[in-house]
Amino acid sequence: MPTRFTLPHINISERHTSSAYTGEGAGRSNNVRIREEHAIKLKHELDAALAVIDQQRPADPRLPAPQGGYIEVELRRGSNPDILERRSIGLRPGAVKDRQAARFVGLFVPDEARDAFAAILEDYRSGPLTPKGRQPPHKNMIEPIEAFRRARLETLWTDDADALPLDPQHQMWWAIWVPRDREDELEEVAQRLGLRAGARDRRLKFPEVVVIPVFARRAEIELMMYATGVIVELRRATDNPTFFVDEVREEQHDWNEELAGRISWPGLDVPAVCLFDTGVNRAHALIEPALAADDMHAVRRGWGPDDHDSHGTAMGGIALHGDLTIPLGDTEARVLTHRLESVKLLPPGRADPNDPNSYGAITQAAVALPEIQRPDRMRVFCMAVTNDGVTGAQPSTWSSALDQVVAGTMPGDDENSPKRLVVVAIGNTEPVMEARLWLTNDAYPAQDPAQAWNALTIGGYTDLDQIEGQGYEDWTQLAEVGALSPHSRTSVAWGTRTPIKPELVMEAGNRALSPSGRDINTLDSLCVLSTGRDIGRAPLVPFQATSAATAQAARMAAQLTAAHPDYWPETIRALMVHSAEYTEPMRAAFAAEPNLRNRYEIVRRFGYGVPDYDRAAASARDHLALIAQTEIQPYRLKGGRKFNECHYYNLPLSAAILEELDNEPVDLKITLSYFVDPNPGFAANVDPLRYQSFGLRFDLRRKGESLTNFKRRVNVAEREQPKQRAPRHPDDNRWLLGPDSVSAGSLHCDIWSGPAIDLLGRDVLCIKPVGGWWRDRARAEIVNQRTRYALVVTLKARRTTIDLYTPIELALRPDIQVGNQITIER
Repeated sequence: MPTRFTLPHINISERHTSSAYTGEGAGRSNNVRIREEHAIKLKHELDAALAVIDQQRPADPRLPAPQGGYIEVELRRGSNPDILERRSIGLRPGAVKDRQAARFVGLFVPDEARDAFAAILEDYRSGPLTPKGRQPPHKNMIEPIEAFRRARLETLWTDDADALPLDPQHQMWWAIWVPRDREDELEEVAQRLGLRAGARDRRLKFPEVVVIPVFARRAEIELMMYATGVIVELRRATDNPTFFVDEVREEQHDWNEELAGRISWPGLDVPAVCLFDTGVNRAHALIEPALAADDMHAVRRGWGPDDHDSHGTAMGGIALHGDLTIPLGDTEARVLTHRLESVKLLPPGRADPNDPNSYGAITQAAVALPEIQRPDRMRVFCMAVTNDGVTGAQPSTWSSALDQVVAGTMPGDDENSPKRLVVVAIGNTEPVMEARLWLTNDAYPAQDPAQAWNALTIGGYTDLDQIEGQGYEDWTQLAEVGALSPHSRTSVAWGTRTPIKPELVMEAGNRALSPSGRDINTLDSLCVLSTGRDIGRAPLVPFQATSAATAQAARMAAQLTAAHPDYWPETIRALMVHSAEYTEPMRAAFAAEPNLRNRYEIVRRFGYGVPDYDRAAASARDHLALIAQTEIQPYRLKGGRKFNECHYYNLPLSAAILEELDNEPVDLKITLSYFVDPNPGFAANVDPLRYQSFGLRFDLRRKGESLTNFKRRVNVAEREQPKQRAPRHPDDNRWLLGPDSVSAGSLHCDIWSGPAIDLLGRDVLCIKPVGGWWRDRARAEIVNQRTRYALVVTLKARRTTIDLYTPIELALRPDIQVGNQITIER
């Protein structure tokens, strides 16, 4: 099923056995229908059921007017529900369940099909008998029907009846089954209602339906049911590792082999996730085809490359496949576009432990091993190793070494060395078992080297709330759905003059709280599922915490690199951050805090939200991304050490569209990403400008501000006199974080939200340098060097029916004369 994000991002830089089958038969019945009596009875019941549809039809301004509704059909037991389907008029059977001696089916009846449905009943009642067999018309459809009734939510519920919540305000994850060609429609309805739909890689896909997890109250699901014809069936969203870890433990190898057979495995010429961990067991069926023997390394040869701990193999499974709960549970063919590499960074138990102070050098040595082996391969480095007990409140040798790795300035690098993307974990909280010992996430500062400016640091949130396991029936989840995972640390305790970390949060699992409130435990059902090192006894294992989240982020980065090989690592990082959105609990935290400065603590917990591959990889008509990959020379040494240049972008925000949208709410999001060459000395611990080689900031023209005054405000060189004060022009209060949130780091992101008309005239963006050690302390050839940055700007409409993309894309298509031929540059 295609996503709505199918359009290319707009580049504003300068501009991928048949098997015999027999279905369940209807069988024969000894009941003889009295044709007219049966038809009249069904017609009265159908009219009554349709009348209830009209009475219950919601008038919700967030949703379009319903075009039909569900009725419940009781069939003779054993009847094939497909007899009810009439594609020509839109009759579509859905949920089916057996109770006692009957079969019950949810049948969607479009409004425009009512007369045709009534005509079928009338034709059965009084139409001529068939020449052959002397049967009434539509006998096979009508005679198995016992009754028509009004539909309730229970009609579409096919799970355990006792599991269906009775309280209209009960909130949980629902598994909504929809036809494969209606997936986008369900997403739009959920968006209109402000409901959270699970990410696409957490959806089960079968030949005809897709199962979408939606976090909602019962009343909201009922509204969806009565207002749309999208839902086919409802269940609890219960897919979690418990099934594969416990219930089918003896069959895990069969599940592994079946999934491996559905995967199109990649060749050697694709990007890779390179793990720095405990090694990987390459013999695993879900790893071996994507991990070559010569792509396994160890920083010390005597260690051997194999996994001695199990952590590395679990990381590998997630980095390749994501949470295995989903691909193991469906029948979808899958294509892998990236590979795996492994460098054993941690020693076996009997070897001397690494000195934490030397981890910087060890990590840089680890980087060199796969690059020497395959110098032309694009890769994403992934490390979920932290310095236990060492906070990342200030740059360390390890974090600085990582920044060098990313910037391409570590020892041995030269001007031709690549920039690198490194994904690291923020670190885990203490896994306490007594609730009285549990503090808060903020009480656990992010650990070294999570503070690395150039690294993409990953924290954890959780969507998992299923409590499974004998003896835990009355336990509850510790964190609410969409909230910070109990496993994740934060950078709240760092203060304001440090980078915002984590930048992103991904699924890290949940923990369970006992009914007494005294005990806390980590259950398999509150974890993701991955590959196990011990393939003989447990090839599938539960996995959790920020390690799992970090592996997921590295996987997404590799997928984006494969999809966009022309994008720089800075751009991949920017797109991942830019694709992130906040969950409902996260948005509620921001909404409850109008003071911008007080929001900085919130973003130091959640980062910029939960990333989404589809949004990062492509644009949509209502959600377009403008991308620039550009070089800039921040400074110059000529008669003194000075700033050199800034860049202005004329954003192609269509004035006609903004005027047409008027007060329609839109979001303008800006992300600026670059890599600094670190300098951890020279008072860098107290002054971020001393740590960075250079820095950049963005500034957007304000409402009602003339272009001349905008340039004069952001750029002294534009003023008539150097000592002339900047024109004063207050900004609105519609930024999520505001300019003061930017004090350190090499990635800056903010969101402006408001009426579309208020963006009119705000179409100029300035990228300008700030101080860094290149300007103040470097040699002339360093001061004068050029560097690069990635910029992503998105304009997003709240309603998916709005086309923002087309007018902007058309405006950026200049005619180019080539001889006598006119071509359109895209």
